[in-house]
Amino acid sequence: MTSTLLPPVPAPAPGIDADAAQLVLDIEHYLAARTRTTAHLLVTKTTAELVAEALGTTGPATAPAPELPGRVLRILPDWVLRFPIVRHRHGGARPVTVAEHLELTALVIERYGWAQGTHRTTTGRRCILGAQAVLYRLGMGDDTTVAAAGQHLQDVLAARGCTSTYASWNDHPDRTRDDVLALIRDAAKAAS
Repeated sequence: MTSTLLPPVPAPAPGIDADAAQLVLDIEHYLAARTRTTAHLLVTKTTAELVAEALGTTGPATAPAPELPGRVLRILPDWVLRFPIVRHRHGGARPVTVAEHLELTALVIERYGWAQGTHRTTTGRRCILGAQAVLYRLGMGDDTTVAAAGQHLQDVLAARGCTSTYASWNDHPDRTRDDVLALIRDAAKAAS
């Protein structure tokens, strides 16, 4: 029998930017919740889900909701995120799937706010490309992951009859934050 406990997320080292550390904790919680925790490849439910089902509790076991990040990481220049010490302290390079990259892109927009007409505002709000840039610079995916995520976004728009790029679509005056999050989540579903 395997343990149902997810590995604990390490606490941030003293003195590092609390905002960046919180974003990393959010990402770690998200990725830990997606990690296979079953004993055998043929088992499709986690041990926690099987126990909950056997005890008659409602719904599958879920990871704790991520906490909101602070404001310093949002307003740091994006190039700062590329420094090895920043990447190491804030998650380092981590392979993620295209679907995970898209779901994390939505998380960045939810946490930092959504922007139009610019990749990022002075207060740290991000457009779709700006949110992808945060993840890329923190090492959450590589060039191939980001390109594939962009293609999934384009495919969803094409299926809706839209011929503009997702960056132009994001900046359309009638666009809303909810429209953008729905597009990203639809693309993530298509990628999984």
